[in-house]
Amino acid sequence: MATSVVPLSVLDLAPVPQGSRPADALRNTTELARHAEQLGFRRYWLAEHHNMTGIASAATAVVIAHVAAATSHIRVGAGGIMLPNHAPLVIAEQFGTLESLHPGRIDLGLGRAPGTDQRTARALRRHLAADSDDSFPRDVLELQSYFKPATLDQAVQAVPGAGLDIPIWLLGSSLYSAQLAAQLGLPFAFASHFAPRLLMQAIDVYRSGFRPSSVLAKPCFMLGANAVAADTDDEAQYLMRSLRLRFAAMARGIRGPLPPPEAFDERDWSAAELAFADESLSCSLVGSTATIADQLAEMLAATEADEIMLSSQIFDHASRLRSFSLVAQASGMRAA
Repeated sequence: MATSVVPLSVLDLAPVPQGSRPADALRNTTELARHAEQLGFRRYWLAEHHNMTGIASAATAVVIAHVAAATSHIRVGAGGIMLPNHAPLVIAEQFGTLESLHPGRIDLGLGRAPGTDQRTARALRRHLAADSDDSFPRDVLELQSYFKPATLDQAVQAVPGAGLDIPIWLLGSSLYSAQLAAQLGLPFAFASHFAPRLLMQAIDVYRSGFRPSSVLAKPCFMLGANAVAADTDDEAQYLMRSLRLRFAAMARGIRGPLPPPEAFDERDWSAAELAFADESLSCSLVGSTATIADQLAEMLAATEADEIMLSSQIFDHASRLRSFSLVAQASGMRAA
């Protein structure tokens, strides 16, 4: 079995399966985080989404605090916080608090999308007039400033926050964040687990334009991918049907809890809807441990990623836990 030469991490959207409640999803998150820590995954990140009945991690900083308290050493963070939804000072205080409670374990990934629809974005922010591509870089720089050591003449301080070492990552699914991460000398994570179309271009933009900073001397790129592993290839493809159905439904503008795999019937969906789902999910590891090991090697050869963050939305929680065990085995991290 081939051994992964890069760290693997977990991205959890706290999926709410059909017939369950957000409380169940959050309990599953806690169990999965402990499991990932035991297996040797480097990070456990949670994502900010709003007004989505299939995702329970809207109050991302709160969930991060719970997961960090339930684990002992795995890094816990946001993948990501949607910065346009928040004042930079608020995020600095929240993550300064998290870092103070769990020193050396907190990551802060930042995105510039609202993580929801425009109506919900207005409910979150009250107004969108000030939001633009130009404001995001300013907000990132302002947020970074709050983590610097406080000075005597500083009128506004993040308490906690000032003087704390909290790694900031820029996240994106386009070339914009790749360019900004390169300009600022920050680590960059690409959301290829749902938007892989510009992946290779984004890698090139980031690496070719990277400017060394006090944070990083050279580029640090994280690849996002889906992972569904099972004892056989056929079983893994069956479990993947839940996510494929979710994305086919998104092509119709339908969102909801994660459906069971048996609910998916290709005859119910148009060729365009199925193509949208398959293109969106093309950056995925799906299969047995042997298949996953081969796919992982191919993914690393193509991207030369410094780290891979895996999202695994599987309807059955026990199968989801098993999937991460098998991925760990396939990568050489830990036997299943």
